[in-house]
Amino acid sequence: MAYADHSQGSSRTISIIIVALIHAVLGYAFVTGLGMKYVKKAAEQLNVIDVKEEPPPPDEEPPPPPPEQPVEPPPVVAPPPIVQTPAPAPPIQTVRTPPPVFNPVPVAAPPPPPPPAPPVAATRASPRSSPGSWLSDADYPSRAQREERAGTAGFRLEIDGDGRVTNCTITSSTGHPDLDEATCRLLPRRARFKPAKGSDGQPMADTYTGRITWRLPE
Repeated sequence: MAYADHSQGSSRTISIIIVALIHAVLGYAFVTGLGMKYVKKAAEQLNVIDVKEEPPPPDEEPPPPPPEQPVEPPPVVAPPPIVQTPAPAPPIQTVRTPPPVFNPVPVAAPPPPPPPAPPVAATRASPRSSPGSWLSDADYPSRAQREERAGTAGFRLEIDGDGRVTNCTITSSTGHPDLDEATCRLLPRRARFKPAKGSDGQPMADTYTGRITWRLPE
């Protein structure tokens, strides 16, 4: 009985192995045949395109070098000032006895030199017309005439080299300011002179003194 079971098990195992081999052979043949068929069909439908490689671009020339620029020298920097340390002050020595006091004696300044003497005219200035004609009754100040005031005025006239009066000064008053003012206001306008002459015969400045009396018109 045991022998019969062993023979049946061995036959079954062999049958299974043979069936498996048959399936493996059939599967390999099937896969190999179908794969080659579809690979050939795909290769026939595939269009081959030749791609031409483009030539490389020409080499670009390098840019020209920049022009040389002059190199400016660095600015001159002044050195920092030398700091001088102040010298120590000399020691102060004290003395018990004060020094003598110097009292300068004032010295009188010399008197200024006298002014040079004015040149003396060889020929004095002289009136061209009578001094009595320099004033008239019409020149009498109206207020002094109403108040019946009169008087005599002394005067000095300064005359230039052309014989014209440049200044008038009252040397003695009439006692009335309006009469004195009228005297020095009118004489420079009315009086005319022949100019004085020096020793060299050239015209020169001179003075003329006189007196004039203001009388009430009759």
